[in-house]
Amino acid sequence: MMKVIILVLLVSLLIEVAICVEGDDQNWSTTEHEEDLHVNLGLGKEKVTRLHFYFHDILSGKKPSAIKIAEANNTNNSPYLFGVLFMADDALTVGPESTSKIVGQAQGLYGSADQQELGLVLALTLHFTEGKYNGSNLSILGRNGALQSPRELPIVGGTGLFRFARGVAVANTYSYNATTGDAVVEYNVSAIHY
Repeated sequence: MMKVIILVLLVSLLIEVAICVEGDDQNWSTTEHEEDLHVNLGLGKEKVTRLHFYFHDILSGKKPSAIKIAEANNTNNSPYLFGVLFMADDALTVGPESTSKIVGQAQGLYGSADQQELGLVLALTLHFTEGKYNGSNLSILGRNGALQSPRELPIVGGTGLFRFARGVAVANTYSYNATTGDAVVEYNVSAIHY
């Protein structure tokens, strides 16, 4: 008889736990129809913003904007520096000159991830500091075939005025110094957002 009572109590306890777990699932998530999403979040209509700026990746000098933070043991044996990783805080400017007005920073990581050619993987935030986009960000995550021109980089998100952004950044190398590694890259960005 004692075994039956214990069995009944265990079954009752398991049913109660299952009910509690199912109830918790319903409290922490909801699914909305996409057409209602922008209304419910107060986002307004979807729009496209086009931006044009220059990205200054400076590895040389007393105050470089990108620094090596890691490398594999055999990176220096690779013609494409496979396995090297950099941290960047690169200026975004209106023109290609280093003295041009700064409109933001490209902040994040990039590393050499291709053993056959110079192929970088980027995880960058384009953080804007000027005009109506001050404080807004676009996120880039993807491959950068650095020796190809033009090359497309995926925009996978954004914040501020670029909330829920998606799109593409088309990059063209404006100048590159093979001795120092310094580069200036022209960017034409098309971002779809609310």
